[in-house]
Amino acid sequence: MKKKVDSFMEKLEHLMEIGGTKKDIVLLVISGVATILSLLGIQPLPFDIMCVAIILCGVPIVMEAIIGLVTEFDIKADVLVSLALIASVCIGEYFAAGEVAAIMQLGSLLEELTVAKARAGIERLVRLTPRTARVISGGTERVIPAQEVRVGDVLRVLPGESVPVDGIITAGQTSVNQAVMTGESLPVDKAPGDEVSSGTVNQFGAFDMRAMRVGEDSSIQRMIRLVQSADAGKTKIVGIADRWATWIVVIALTASLLTWLITGLILRAVTILVVFCPCALVLATPTAIMAAIGNATRHGFLVREGDALERLASVKVVAFDKTGTLTHGTPEVVAAHSMHDGVSDDELYRLTASAEQMSEHPLGKAIAGGWRKNGGATAEVTDFTMIPGRGVSAVVDGIAILAGNPELLSEHGVAFDIPDAAEEYISRGCTVVYVATDGAFVGFIALADTLRAESAEMIDRLSELGARPVLLTGDHENAARAIADSLHISELHANCLPQDKLTHIGEYQSAGAPVCMIGDGVNDSPALSEADAGIAMSDGAAIAREIADVTICSDDLESLVTLKRISDGLMQRIHANYRFIISFNTGLIVLGVAGVLPPSTSALLHNISTLGIGLRSMRNLLP
Repeated sequence: MKKKVDSFMEKLEHLMEIGGTKKDIVLLVISGVATILSLLGIQPLPFDIMCVAIILCGVPIVMEAIIGLVTEFDIKADVLVSLALIASVCIGEYFAAGEVAAIMQLGSLLEELTVAKARAGIERLVRLTPRTARVISGGTERVIPAQEVRVGDVLRVLPGESVPVDGIITAGQTSVNQAVMTGESLPVDKAPGDEVSSGTVNQFGAFDMRAMRVGEDSSIQRMIRLVQSADAGKTKIVGIADRWATWIVVIALTASLLTWLITGLILRAVTILVVFCPCALVLATPTAIMAAIGNATRHGFLVREGDALERLASVKVVAFDKTGTLTHGTPEVVAAHSMHDGVSDDELYRLTASAEQMSEHPLGKAIAGGWRKNGGATAEVTDFTMIPGRGVSAVVDGIAILAGNPELLSEHGVAFDIPDAAEEYISRGCTVVYVATDGAFVGFIALADTLRAESAEMIDRLSELGARPVLLTGDHENAARAIADSLHISELHANCLPQDKLTHIGEYQSAGAPVCMIGDGVNDSPALSEADAGIAMSDGAAIAREIADVTICSDDLESLVTLKRISDGLMQRIHANYRFIISFNTGLIVLGVAGVLPPSTSALLHNISTLGIGLRSMRNLLP
């Protein structure tokens, strides 16, 4: 019997979902027109025109209440609303019933419109998964679907291709863009024996690798599962009307029954049910949220989920990604340091920039671009060679130039020890390019990711609002510490992979500290989904923007303070609305029980207060 009932309820629920939001809007518009005509005393139909609103808006409410009670014994606000509707119809108070139905459906529609269900982010993440792989077997190369790769297979990855599975390089040198895993924009040099992860991109040199983790065990697939599980586990805020629905129903029915038994007047009992109907409670929150979203939009934010603003108001920890979030995400030259008496710092910079002007490596582009930006001119280059995973060699003004990592200089017979000055820059999180001329070491170029100008002030102001800043980055400890110290961030976690960021966020949440995550990269996606509120940068990865609850369209970090003020103001307004609603409705109930107010008057005053709350909730939270 239970199976038959469940099957019937499932079919009924499916039937009600036909048409979706568009259907709900049409029905609500028709009901609104009927309500206006009734208020004007126009009755074009042979029956009370408010019956239209009762049927179009009221019947779905009653059906949802029945489904919830039968399938899960779930008592929500719609149960009390259904009781009020049925009671009002039974005594002929059609206007009161129609008003209640229309207002409740409006609240439900607003809630639907503020909570997005889109899963485009995960779909886009799935599309990052490599589709094919080059397998080397018996001296021949063949392309197969990536899912057919087995552990131990030897694969070849060409420049520009994504690594199909996790593995270890067996031959070749290259630089790999690992932003999808670590968020760091600079490629990482790789050589035989180094590990590579699926989804990362081979930048320059071809290499062979041995597959170690394939299929569902690969890094990109694990990250997809992290995002999916984090999103599914994020609980939505339950409206106060639903939270207290069970007690409200019990109190309303008890008060209504006692009133009927004591007075013998059914009208007074119905008045109790009508006034107890939580119209204002249901309408107040979504209208306030919509106003807050409008306010946020005017200040440069795109809010994907309305209840994210509610969650943001409660956060105690704000976790920041580093690269592309607190920083610009691109390296800049911070020092050109000559170690040779015959070569000045500027001459070292000029020679290196000239040698790097044909390089495709981000560091090389930064050096050449920085020199030109400062008004310098580059010399003509001959015999340019880019050495994957090492650097470049070139001839500038008849001088043989080597610019790259220590391995490049060592392999070309240049004897040198890393100078203390270079070590100092490395300790501050800088990347160092070593330079040799005509076979002799002459100095180095130091590059670093630069802070956004507004980062420091934004961190201080968020701290004043009670939000504790934390740094979660895939960068190494030195670079992370340098950034954290300059921003007065005491808590940091470096060398974080996507799983690590997820773990740290979970630890804060378990300790009772709701977390807001702010990031920009694909690697931030699981953390953005897991956090109580996720915020993405507008110039970040599309996946991050689609998964996050909020996107900073202005790309101005300081506006985060404004967003926090909006969310705090939203919750203050909602709580103020609740206090007024409870006080006002209590007064109406007392007057109804005393017989001072009939059901129609009580319903009118009740709905006027609901409309007033709705209009008040729509006011701007900030100028």
